[in-house]
Amino acid sequence: MPGPPRLPMPTLLLVDGSSYLYRAFHALPDLRNSAGEPTGAVRGVLSMLRRLESDYKAEYRACVFDAKGKTFRDDWFPDYKAQRPPMPDDLRAQIEPLHEAVKAEGWPLLMEEGVEADDVIGTLTRQAVEAGWEVVISTGDKDLTQLVQPGVRWVNTMSEEVLDEAGVTAKFGVPPNLIVDYLTLIGDTVDNVPGVEKCGPKTAVKWLTEYGNLDKLVASADKVGGKVGENLRKHLDFLPLGRKLVTVVTDLSLPVGPADLAVRPADRAALAELYRRMEFKSWLKELESAPPADPGDAPRAGDDPSPPVAPAEPGAHRQDYATLLTWDAFDAWLAQIQAAGLTAFDTETTGLDPLGATLVGMSFATVEGQAAYLPLAHTYADADRKS
Repeated sequence: MPGPPRLPMPTLLLVDGSSYLYRAFHALPDLRNSAGEPTGAVRGVLSMLRRLESDYKAEYRACVFDAKGKTFRDDWFPDYKAQRPPMPDDLRAQIEPLHEAVKAEGWPLLMEEGVEADDVIGTLTRQAVEAGWEVVISTGDKDLTQLVQPGVRWVNTMSEEVLDEAGVTAKFGVPPNLIVDYLTLIGDTVDNVPGVEKCGPKTAVKWLTEYGNLDKLVASADKVGGKVGENLRKHLDFLPLGRKLVTVVTDLSLPVGPADLAVRPADRAALAELYRRMEFKSWLKELESAPPADPGDAPRAGDDPSPPVAPAEPGAHRQDYATLLTWDAFDAWLAQIQAAGLTAFDTETTGLDPLGATLVGMSFATVEGQAAYLPLAHTYADADRKS
């Protein structure tokens, strides 16, 4: 006799706020308010959070940022991240208002001194998985793919990429449980962690496929031929430290756990004040015209929310075609286009005569099966409501 139906497990959505802040700052135009304050990165990150909130109906969530100061990795390796230039003033100026906005939007905000955001995300992911929860990690940092496992997905909102275990293997050539070994071999230029000289992704995948893992490769290092094999042997003493540096810590002692990160109601007064200061006029208008939120509308554990976007099978593409009718949607696509290596662009016009035709709309695509249409001059009946 079949047992009771299985209740849906809670979902924990973890956002790497520091990753998205940097990416939004460099991807979006230099937007400023009338006082000259930079606002583009704030708007870009908030747009991505809104997109995530819509796509993944998570009952629990947090936006995690790096805290100021050094971490334990700096103690292990004084040159860790030493090559990074100073933070641009226009980026630094947007950190505090972004933190205020994230909290006002109802997102728990986490920063832990002495550790990185990756380690906070790693620890919360482990705790949630052990409790049987689903986890969505949203970031642009490939290092966090090492956390992907059954029930854990890696999502890059700027590129629309969603990776499960099979997706990680298809993208990098090794499964999630070998990502640490892979990164140890190739190094991490962003964090200034040296890898084996002349060992790129193809060589690392070849070695790990042939030998099985880093430990077995090291045990057989004397058998690896060529110049790159010689470089491997020269690098053997550093490999244990390199592995420690690229491994996300998952056993921190945190002041909060997954169950403490329930969705919170937005602080409308704080948001209105910030939107006025940043001159996010469309958002302010939307906020002022919206009815007061019903606290009972927030998702709860055990609810059956709309399913999140499912990760595609390797080689398959999710079909997703959108019409850009709001500034949020436009900003999210602008960030995606700025981050993409290649964008397909097309126009919709009133005719084929290049001298007499009038522009009606524009369409964009950055990956197969996902595109957006921006209506500009539609004049059919009811066009105001639809476009």
